[in-house]
Amino acid sequence: MGFSVTGSHVVIFIASIIAAGAVSGVFMAVTFGINSSLSERGSRVQDVLDTEFVIINDPENIPSSASDYIFYLQNIGTKQLITTNETFTLFIDGEIITINNYNFSDNKIKQGEISDIYIDTSMISVGDHILRVVGPQAIEDKFIFTV
Repeated sequence: MGFSVTGSHVVIFIASIIAAGAVSGVFMAVTFGINSSLSERGSRVQDVLDTEFVIINDPENIPSSASDYIFYLQNIGTKQLITTNETFTLFIDGEIITINNYNFSDNKIKQGEISDIYIDTSMISVGDHILRVVGPQAIEDKFIFTV
């Protein structure tokens, strides 16, 4: 007896099941990749949201010692900040301050705590300036002040 219409339908059905399985496998792989990517991105966004700081000086009255101007950096995020010359970069009027011309009073500050930033007085001339502090996760704060 020959190959009937039912046999053709069975072959087409099996082929369509195999094709559907392959397509669903591809969709599952793509969905897993998107899920992993979104999870990683969500973690990075959470780190950025947890890292926040602000300079809290009086812009008209910058305290100084014999050789340094003193700026106060407060951690307003929920994450502890490591305050070193390797984790923070400072700019005065767009010019980078070399790491040997500034330092912090503390190596770590918890939420709500304040660290002093000591900047060599030779780096800041008399007049109006902008201090830009860039920290972890590229979070930054700008502070306009007068010396």
